[in-house]
Amino acid sequence: MEYANHLNEYTAAPTASEVAQAVEAAQKAVKANMNVDVWKFCLSAIDLTSLSCNDNEESIREFARRAAAFGPRYPHLNNVASICVYPPFVETVGLEIDATPLRITSVAGGFPSSQTFLEVKMLEVAMAIENGADEVDVVLNVGKILSKAYDEAANEIEVLREEAEDATLKVIIESGALSTCDNIYQASLLAMAAGADFIKTSTGKIDISATPEAAVVMCHAIKAYHQKTGRKVGFKAAGGIRTAEEATLYYTIVEQILGSEWLTPDLFRIGASSLANNILSAIEGKDIKYF
Repeated sequence: MEYANHLNEYTAAPTASEVAQAVEAAQKAVKANMNVDVWKFCLSAIDLTSLSCNDNEESIREFARRAAAFGPRYPHLNNVASICVYPPFVETVGLEIDATPLRITSVAGGFPSSQTFLEVKMLEVAMAIENGADEVDVVLNVGKILSKAYDEAANEIEVLREEAEDATLKVIIESGALSTCDNIYQASLLAMAAGADFIKTSTGKIDISATPEAAVVMCHAIKAYHQKTGRKVGFKAAGGIRTAEEATLYYTIVEQILGSEWLTPDLFRIGASSLANNILSAIEGKDIKYF
């Protein structure tokens, strides 16, 4: 399918100056959102993540057990949204969280670089789904975007959308590698047009992860796409988000650009590991290292 020739049908990307103003406005508004209710929501929007080279069956089993036991331990709080792991651990997680509302997210499709054969990406996504993944996070090919091979990049996502079947597909645009507002905006539009249910800032595997500036551009792209198509696409911030204040800033950016209707776990996620403990500590008013 052709995608590139439809990019000019959308409003233009925000300029760097406009992005800076939006970030400044959100930073000023953060104080009003630094409260327990917002933190409770942010906790419920976390994709609790373990994507380390030293992950193994036992470590992931314990990781999932802790998450599954959170509900009985903290009945006054909603649990995290999902557990995010590498594809070989999807089934392991599934066995530990059975009978809980927790969802399973698997990275796939040549994560984190997307630099492998399309057939390999397709198989990895299909196997993750077969093993029980409810959601799949894949990476838009940054090299193709930077070389302006837009149709190739988007068509890969279209194919992976088909492999993911009815699962939620989150497309990582790796905003830190795209650098400019125009690149981030166009990559976001291409991912959504190709079938993404969410667009996600980062893999967390390069030097520049999530930034408020990238979030502003991506939320504007989501808004433009929704205005044109009527379809709501979610936003996921991931990579380097560790504190309650940082999480609240992304919450505030979404609130200011997309509105409160986007502030549900169906349309807003935060990919993180240490953040869960830090937000739980903020909610409970004491240092807690549960996860």
